[in-house]
Amino acid sequence: MPAPPPGQPTDEELLERFRAGERRAFDALMKRHEVGLFNFILRSVRDRATAEELLQDTWIRVLSGIRDFQRASKFSTWVYTVARNLCIDHARKAVLRRHPSLDQSSRSNGSSSDGPTLGEQLADGGPRADRSAISKELQEKLVAAIHELPDDQREVFMLREYGALPFKDIADIVGAPENTVKSRMRYALERLQSALAEYEEYARALG
Repeated sequence: MPAPPPGQPTDEELLERFRAGERRAFDALMKRHEVGLFNFILRSVRDRATAEELLQDTWIRVLSGIRDFQRASKFSTWVYTVARNLCIDHARKAVLRRHPSLDQSSRSNGSSSDGPTLGEQLADGGPRADRSAISKELQEKLVAAIHELPDDQREVFMLREYGALPFKDIADIVGAPENTVKSRMRYALERLQSALAEYEEYARALG
């Protein structure tokens, strides 16, 4: 998670305020992280309703354990670790009942934008003729390519892309050395670039 804007409290400061009795501090923490968390969970489980349930479960678990949280680790690292574990548990229980949809709308609870996906970013700018069709096709290809990644690479990619987490924090979350995490990210990007090679000219033109 990027550092908060100048003048804004850090996650840890908000956490201490909540522990001191300021309830709104936890609301601020949720608002700060819900977009990235929802995108990460949604891309993990590929079902909007399930993602919303797991997002709520994540905050419930965080809230129930917040008094015991140790500041030896970052709050964002802890939150994404909780979400990751819930996604893993869900996958183990529902491995034979996965939702077939490759993509869903990325808006959490309809209250705020979840931010552009890579496909949507590529679709910004350029000629408007055929852009919408190309954007939709490219986004579908991208999502399909992400879910074809090996589990360890996909996990790192989603934490980096949707959570905007530094590699050091991702390493703590997945329990792997930082260099290993960076390698997984590099391999993931190479696979995605290969899968989307047919759109290279289009993407270059938009740049």
